[in-house]
Amino acid sequence: MAQTERTVADLMLEQLSMYGVKRIYGVVGDATIGFIDALAKQDQIQFITTKHESTAAFMASAEAKLTGGLGVCTATMGPGATNLLNGLGDAHADRAPVLALTGQAPTDKFGTATPQFINQQDLVKPFAAYSANLASPDATVDLLEKAVGTALRQRDVTHLSVPKDLFMEKTTETPRPLAEVLEGTTVFTKESLEKAATIMKSAKRPMILAGSGAAGSAEDLQKLAELWGAGILVSLGGKGLIEESAPNMLQGIGEGGNPHASELFKEADVVLLAGTTWWPEGHVPTDARVIQIDRYFNQIEKNIPVELGIAGTTEEVLPLLNELLEGFSPSDDWVARCQEVKEQWARDNEEEGNSEGYPVHPSRIIRALDRTVAPDAILALDTGDNTVWTNRNFRQTNQKTVFSGYWRTMGFGLPAAMTAKLIHPDKQVVAIVGDGGLQMVLADLMTAIRYGLGITVVVLNNESLQMEKDKIDVMGTKDIGTDLTNPDFVKLAEACGWKAFRPESDDELELVLKEALNVGGPSLVDIKTAQVFFPETE
Repeated sequence: MAQTERTVADLMLEQLSMYGVKRIYGVVGDATIGFIDALAKQDQIQFITTKHESTAAFMASAEAKLTGGLGVCTATMGPGATNLLNGLGDAHADRAPVLALTGQAPTDKFGTATPQFINQQDLVKPFAAYSANLASPDATVDLLEKAVGTALRQRDVTHLSVPKDLFMEKTTETPRPLAEVLEGTTVFTKESLEKAATIMKSAKRPMILAGSGAAGSAEDLQKLAELWGAGILVSLGGKGLIEESAPNMLQGIGEGGNPHASELFKEADVVLLAGTTWWPEGHVPTDARVIQIDRYFNQIEKNIPVELGIAGTTEEVLPLLNELLEGFSPSDDWVARCQEVKEQWARDNEEEGNSEGYPVHPSRIIRALDRTVAPDAILALDTGDNTVWTNRNFRQTNQKTVFSGYWRTMGFGLPAAMTAKLIHPDKQVVAIVGDGGLQMVLADLMTAIRYGLGITVVVLNNESLQMEKDKIDVMGTKDIGTDLTNPDFVKLAEACGWKAFRPESDDELELVLKEALNVGGPSLVDIKTAQVFFPETE
């Protein structure tokens, strides 16, 4: 039987399609022309072209965060590959499986002084769990399989560079799917968790800190909190995990969290981390006994003083812990204190969210969003004051958030929102951004138009890098460069083909937001925002 010849680029795309890849994000460049040619000749994978490579990498990272599957981005050699790094840093820091495919100098120019050449394996080393340069068409399948398998198993970034000439070389290699890995269920018994239960039963002041990794265990988590007499705090990724009305739910912790919960948390004597690696310095107890449940516990490198680590899912572990804690007698005083903190913040938060005035208080903006966005909306957060005010004041229910967790890069919100809309065209998608973060990716307003992505971008426009301004004030140092020179975002968005709005008073907020959310195409709301010092700035 005759073997089918295909180009290396064709082979890579067939293999990526087998892996379930639906989109590749990138910018066309000289060293990837052969790859672009192959993309243009097939219809299994959509090529989303962006205005800048960093946007492509942000979108690939957001794809991985939203789906749990592989995000893929591509760029040319030299400056194209370099421009991917910010988005790859975000994926690496947040354990999002992303594959970067970059062009490289032709094989006869590799390692020479040819323009744009750089050793890309050295370039991506801080972020990539695996990086290789394709040296032969016959190694394509093996290297791609290794790169994708590593990205998915280790939840990390991987990278392949391909010399320009090799993309169009012919090969008789055949694409093959990834090996199916049956992970099975971790074998936990009540007996195997006795040590955890013993530590938990020693608690007089227990607390639970939960994150997105506990998304499938909300009911068990709430039951455990009641049995144990523990308050529940959540990371930003855990917002909406437990209904706000739940008696043990104290909301967030750290910047933007429940400000009254910080002092309470510092008094905890036993802490259970469920599906999170969030340990916000300055808000945590110094001598508590810490138990952590995480599926990827052995890969966690965060500096958390864990006494007992449980490598498993919350779905497997929490039901057994609930059985072991049946009959436990929690401290009535501690439960009462948790309730007091909950009620105090509910009162303060409600008052803050109804702040009056124009330019508009950021809490009032977030409360207006809280009242207008769909219950199942996807919120894409940029990094800056918009993040902490959203964490502080948005009373999340079933909405999903996507954000730059540990890398904390500005410019993430718009690309993430566009990716969310590509994945979930039927969902309402809202990007909450600052004026500084949006200006880093302004050109990609046109990407939303190009692909007909009906997202809504809400701009907290206070004409400053407010978070940095606040920190400078706290440190008592001189300020230069935090004031912004902003365009008219409404005119700019309209020039790009967006529908744009600007409320003229705080009373108009909900009305204008509702109108923008129902446009059907891309819409932007420019809100004149008061320069308010964030209360918990350190």
